[in-house]
Amino acid sequence: MAGTLYLCATPIGNLEDITVRVLRMLKEVDVIAAEDTRNTLKLLNHYDIKTPMTSYHEHNKAGKGEHLVERLLKGENIALVSDAGMPGISDPGADLVKLCHEKQIPVTVAPGASASVVALVLSGMDTRRFVFEGFLPYDKKERRAVLASMEKEHRTMIFYEAPHRLLATLEELSAVFSLDREVATVRELTKKFEEVRRDTFGGHLAYYKENPPKGEFVLVVQGFSLEEQRKVEIESWESISIRQHMEHYLQKGMSEKDAMKQTAKDRGVSKRDIYRYLHQDKAEE
Repeated sequence: MAGTLYLCATPIGNLEDITVRVLRMLKEVDVIAAEDTRNTLKLLNHYDIKTPMTSYHEHNKAGKGEHLVERLLKGENIALVSDAGMPGISDPGADLVKLCHEKQIPVTVAPGASASVVALVLSGMDTRRFVFEGFLPYDKKERRAVLASMEKEHRTMIFYEAPHRLLATLEELSAVFSLDREVATVRELTKKFEEVRRDTFGGHLAYYKENPPKGEFVLVVQGFSLEEQRKVEIESWESISIRQHMEHYLQKGMSEKDAMKQTAKDRGVSKRDIYRYLHQDKAEE
């Protein structure tokens, strides 16, 4: 029988944020596949875990993934860990899970901390609907395409960013979402200097130009609000005349009464205002 791949969540900062189940699994498996064995060794030493490790990361995942699958097929149990948080999120763990499913190798999860979720609940932003974007693509063309697709995203958005790239990313995001859009910058999660700053993109840009960013960041960006959408729609309708606006709906088969009602709703005015304008306009003709 094949062994099992255990996806084990590790602390994102504070070493106490690990479950009893994860500690047991790390002790009982045959080998631990770690994104950075030097980083994981600190955790293992802290809990006096002697299980052997092997590296599995973005640069060796093609060959190493196949090797780990072979070991699993021989009956070995393997724990997969990332540098911090849940393996498979913004790391090559997802590729190994896919390989295991293709070979019908059992996979299970021992859940724990995840920086994206922790930052979201700390931010105070809307948590009902959200989308995780992780690190934006490095390729400029792909990066622009991703950002363009999110211009009217209504859900709260979550991004990861390194300190040396924070200002550039804030500038890129503000160009898409506007300087007035609210965003939370969350850093040093669960550590001594944990910090949550809520401000507009403009406010953050001014702050970090004076205070160089330190630590790994999670950006939690407010979604495109109904108020913003309404403003854009009104500005769009105001670029044409009321008569053209009415004609737009009449051509769709609406009655004059319904077209007048919808035009008033689009423009945020009363139906009486539309009626008065149309009749005044007609009289002037």
